[in-house]
Amino acid sequence: MQIAIEEFLKLRHSLPVLDVRSEGEFHEGHIANAINIPLLTNEERVIVGTTYKRKGQQEAIYEGFRLVGPRLKDIVHQAEKIATGNEVLVHCWRGGMRSSNFCQFIGMAKIKSQSVKGGYKAYRQFALDYFKKTLQIILIGGCTGSGKSEILRALKEEGEQILDLERLANHKGSAFGSLMMPRQPTTEQFHNNLFEDIFKLDLSKRIWVEDESITIGKVFLPPDFWATMKNSPLIQMDVSKEIRISRLVNEYGPANQQEFLAAMDKIVKRLGGQHYKAAKEKLLEGDMAATIDILLTYYDKYYLGSIENKKHRVKALVPWNGTNSKEYARELITQAQK
Repeated sequence: MQIAIEEFLKLRHSLPVLDVRSEGEFHEGHIANAINIPLLTNEERVIVGTTYKRKGQQEAIYEGFRLVGPRLKDIVHQAEKIATGNEVLVHCWRGGMRSSNFCQFIGMAKIKSQSVKGGYKAYRQFALDYFKKTLQIILIGGCTGSGKSEILRALKEEGEQILDLERLANHKGSAFGSLMMPRQPTTEQFHNNLFEDIFKLDLSKRIWVEDESITIGKVFLPPDFWATMKNSPLIQMDVSKEIRISRLVNEYGPANQQEFLAAMDKIVKRLGGQHYKAAKEKLLEGDMAATIDILLTYYDKYYLGSIENKKHRVKALVPWNGTNSKEYARELITQAQK
């Protein structure tokens, strides 16, 4: 039995989701909490594809059966362990042969299943269309080290809706953003994760988002979501350089020195040879505060240049002394309500 993507999105909260695509397809992008049980592995999928090109569809089907046969018992056992109330939801790429065959195989073991019409492709289209919806976004801006992520979390604690893009991207946005962070997801998976967070929100209410560029590390924001951000009002945090240096020293002080230096190498042209050399010397001397001070020369110049192009969207400039994030979050809420 096939179900529409809308029905699937409701049922997945009570039934496990089995993604029967190959491991490579799953890694590139998958549905939140889906469990990968490949009907065809990466290698097997290549073999079947090659057979299809050389000998046609029927021979490719036979080749698929030959490859899956020895693993069929293990596949069914995995599904049995995962099934809730002896029932699962299943999808492949387009809701075609792989999910249909998988459902038949586990059905012989008395496991009930429903497959997603259109498969993962339908989920992706639903997610991409969702980014076109009207979102009441308020951006939080500020120079590097202002503590925007901390304030986002404080806003959430105050009952506000937030989207933490840097958390979803596993990256803090700058050349140093990957330090002490997990590996970044693919752009496709980042889009999926962002959709899942937006899908949980009340779109009639405001949503706080940190002001970002279209890229966060190696991942790209969805074009429609980025277009909404570019037209959203912005509240700018005003934090002194001394406070920002202190915060950044605490944040990056524990980082591996060589990895920090490698990150500096990425911006040597933009930083300028003289500034780079001075920052490197201070870093190797163990003077992190002086290193950060020099780096902010570049980052502050870059940010102030970018904010100039957005000044018509800046609705408030709110000073912060770096303490009591909860109180500051409340002040931002007051500004938003104005």
